[in-house]
Amino acid sequence: MSARQDIKRDWDDHYWWSSDGVRLHARIYPGPDGSEGAPPILCLPGLARNARDFEGLAPHMAAKRRVIVAEFRGRGESAYAKDPMTYVPLTYAQDIIALFDEMKVERFATVGTSLGGLVSMLLAATQPGRITGAVLNDVGPELETAGLERIRDYIGAGGSQPTWIHAARAYAELNAAVYPAYGIEDWLRVTKRTHRLTPEGRIVTDYDKQIAAPLRVPNGGDAAPDLWPVYRALGDVPVLILRGALSDILSAAAGAKMVDGLPHARLVEVPGVGHAPTMDEAGARAAIDAWIAELPAA
Repeated sequence: MSARQDIKRDWDDHYWWSSDGVRLHARIYPGPDGSEGAPPILCLPGLARNARDFEGLAPHMAAKRRVIVAEFRGRGESAYAKDPMTYVPLTYAQDIIALFDEMKVERFATVGTSLGGLVSMLLAATQPGRITGAVLNDVGPELETAGLERIRDYIGAGGSQPTWIHAARAYAELNAAVYPAYGIEDWLRVTKRTHRLTPEGRIVTDYDKQIAAPLRVPNGGDAAPDLWPVYRALGDVPVLILRGALSDILSAAAGAKMVDGLPHARLVEVPGVGHAPTMDEAGARAAIDAWIAELPAA
């Protein structure tokens, strides 16, 4: 049984086309009756993740709001791009804008993990006034070099496993420092979110390996872009910053600086996990519930 077949369907599939002809996929969770006028919540996964990352959180939030879980090109049910150099945050943001223009969604809140949080900030900067609130899950305008290098080292690596147990054990070995308290059942859960079963019966990561291509292009010694203006584009909307207490991507100092940088930003540290919290943790879930209560109702 594949990772997709053992999940109860409480969403509708939606497909749309990017400006360069890539067929993209999102899950739409309808929300409760009477919530149609409220801006929906857009969920954006991390670099090597997909819509299944939100299989716990999305239905929880859908008790209050319509939820749209987008899959970036090259992940999950979204098609792979012909040009690997389009696997960059600006293109992902343009794909999301195409989705919402098609759906006639004017305003929306975002919940973004890692890369998804960076795309959220880009949307705030390029689409002023459209974002009503944001959750930035273990990401910000200032990222730790050691963590970024760790991700570059493994992203796009090949290989497959014969069974889900084998895949879970391999994934646990790679990520033991991220979720040190996990047992095998936890590793199976997160592995089924991040991997898929091939027609040949092998377990592989559920993304195009070419998403790593832009990460390997030398920058010619140029300094990394200053993302603080992009972060500050979120303005005065409610912003929740989640930080894994063991994170090697978002430092405690950077999180505190983010709180100082916006008038309605709040930092919540999720104990016992690194990069990134799954947002199924009790503390993360309570913080997200409080954040939803701050969002505009219409």
